[in-house]
Amino acid sequence: MRELVSEAEVVAASGDDDLVVWAAQGMRPGVRAWACGDAVAVASPEASRRDRLVVRGTAAQVAALVRHALAECGPSYRPLGDAQLIERVVEAAPELELAGHFSWMGTEKLAPPRGEVTSPGMTRLEGAASWLADSAAPEVAALLAAANPGSYAVPGLPRVRRWAGVRDGSGALLAVAADAWSAPTVGLLAGVATAAPARGRGLGERVCRFVASALIAEHGRAALMVDDWNRAAVGVYERLGFARRRVAAAGLPA
Repeated sequence: MRELVSEAEVVAASGDDDLVVWAAQGMRPGVRAWACGDAVAVASPEASRRDRLVVRGTAAQVAALVRHALAECGPSYRPLGDAQLIERVVEAAPELELAGHFSWMGTEKLAPPRGEVTSPGMTRLEGAASWLADSAAPEVAALLAAANPGSYAVPGLPRVRRWAGVRDGSGALLAVAADAWSAPTVGLLAGVATAAPARGRGLGERVCRFVASALIAEHGRAALMVDDWNRAAVGVYERLGFARRRVAAAGLPA
């Protein structure tokens, strides 16, 4: 077992796995990582509001790394990785229990946008996505509270870097998405919400495309986390060109 001390070492050990590299967060202070055989584990504090222990490799070796990392970093860290791997790790380390399944989605290139129908001679200005000023934070918080109260990204949290939004002709905020917890080579899309009366008009897809395009331009690839039950959101992200990867989390009993 060896400790990894640079992002380059994490990239090499993981085969540039985007979930693992995202967790490394450029090896910012507090992040630790280890490798054992073909297995790698990255302990990332407060990564998308959780102490995450992202893992990859053979279940037996990952289980050994998980035990080592939990002893080094503490019981708050939750192993996260491909669903089948985490299920096998829980079998190999019965002190752990499954905490839930969801999906990680990523892309290096967005799919072309679908055409929009407008009246002849008219330019569609309403609903253009753009970055919001910091002063819009109360509006963003209100929209999230109403439309996505479980959002991990909210204004004011550390490393929730910026928000994009779509407004109607009166200036009311209809849809938002955030650049949050992005790593140097993996940008993270989070905090997506659309006001209930504005749903079904493609505004969520529009603001996500705007943010994801910016993330790819800056970081080389974009990723996100989504609940498996949220089929509408998964459909939006797939139309944008994100590939779905089923993952699971585990942890020590409370």
